[in-house]
Amino acid sequence: MIRTVSVGLGDRAYDVVIGTGLIDRAGEHIAPLLKRKRTAIVTDSIVGEHHGERLSVSLERAGVAVDIIVLPPGEQTKSFAGLADLSDRLLALGLERGDMIVAFGGGVIGDLAGFAASIYKRGIDFIQVPTTLLAQVDSSVGGKTAIDTPRGKNLIGAFHQPRLVLADLDVLATLPGREMACGYAEVIKYGLLGDFTFFEWLESNVHAVLERDTEALVRAVGRSVEMKAQIVAEDEKEAGRRALLNLGHTFGHAIEAEMGFGDALKHGEAVGVGMAQAFRFSARQGLCSSQDAVRAEAAIKAAGLPTRMSDVRPEPFLAEALIAHCGQDKKAEGGTLTFVLARGIGEAFVAKDVGRAALRAFLVEDGAGG
Repeated sequence: MIRTVSVGLGDRAYDVVIGTGLIDRAGEHIAPLLKRKRTAIVTDSIVGEHHGERLSVSLERAGVAVDIIVLPPGEQTKSFAGLADLSDRLLALGLERGDMIVAFGGGVIGDLAGFAASIYKRGIDFIQVPTTLLAQVDSSVGGKTAIDTPRGKNLIGAFHQPRLVLADLDVLATLPGREMACGYAEVIKYGLLGDFTFFEWLESNVHAVLERDTEALVRAVGRSVEMKAQIVAEDEKEAGRRALLNLGHTFGHAIEAEMGFGDALKHGEAVGVGMAQAFRFSARQGLCSSQDAVRAEAAIKAAGLPTRMSDVRPEPFLAEALIAHCGQDKKAEGGTLTFVLARGIGEAFVAKDVGRAALRAFLVEDGAGG
């Protein structure tokens, strides 16, 4: 069962191929894109152990020379130190501009390897082979690459589109349940921001997706990628509509920053809290009904995701600290606070004039310390 979604960016257009058995056939898809038959696979130790040999064999069978760079797993790798280490190892391999980097992992590897590709010898092509649900539906598509800093998530990066995305649903079989739930946060985001029918389908099929039913996954991943591809084609550099894809992320990134970007709080979990907060804040501002906020929160919680700050840690976050992180958000303009809010389920919009007083009152009401 294979579905292909095209990201329409003119001469930089590429396909996102979704289905089963794609790693074993990766060489067939990747070899025709190479200027010379050489790649460097960038992965982490967990993905490399489970799937690295299969990807290498598939590429070598297609006549492609392969080098593998294995990095430590975890968000901490997506840092200046991680970027320096990866860049040095790519240089040590003597990789040339005509070669290709294959980002083989979750969002951390995809973001880091993609950013390294964007700056390596002023730019080298790369391919995304995402191995988590979150990466398959979100971070592998659209060309956003970045690293984290102590001041915030994804603040240093570049837009650098891949040449191809291979989303093999088979790799999700080895994904822990917590990671599946994190990916589901990004899936339901698409329903919440712009497709009420998809949201309703997810309400009824959440368990089929999380239990890795192939048919349900093809629909969930396919619709998510389809929506993202359409938005990216319209607004590649996030000058307007693409900002909708950040629903829940301004709140979520602030909480992540306060938690130190560690494994105690995964990105998808932070987004789950952030999306629920975005709907509660929208309801508090009279933008959507309280019933919509309650329904959105229930749908997020049904996947086992946190929806409240108190679900993340027992001691309250400080409202002023969270607001400071929101001010560092990439969407902020002229010192104003920008959030993706909602007029209803499937009706998200970008609000560029959120007042600090209103935000502070909401955060305190939502459980933050004053």
